[in-house]
Amino acid sequence: MVPTPSQTPPPPYCAVIFTSTRTPVDAGYEETARRMVELAAQQPGFLGVDSARSESGLGITVSYWRSEDDIRAWKRQEEHLAAQQSGKSNWYSAYQVRIARVERAYGMPF
Repeated sequence: MVPTPSQTPPPPYCAVIFTSTRTPVDAGYEETARRMVELAAQQPGFLGVDSARSESGLGITVSYWRSEDDIRAWKRQEEHLAAQQSGKSNWYSAYQVRIARVERAYGMPF
């Protein structure tokens, strides 16, 4: 199955852009990443997620949210907080989080 980008509603909405570089440590990473997507999908305001990682370890994950309040609630979610801590101490050698408001979106249908 070929992955396709998230199907988001018409703008405006918000995006969290998480760019990271992985460490060689893998213990629990894939399981936790899957769980975070599953958990995010249960949160109010979640619209979708797109993610890619290069063989060199550079990754970009963009999650889409209805509002900044929804993003703030997700950031404070207890299981997500624990995953963030594991990321900082084990899985990421560097990361950046950017919050953006999507004003326009267009493209070809999938």
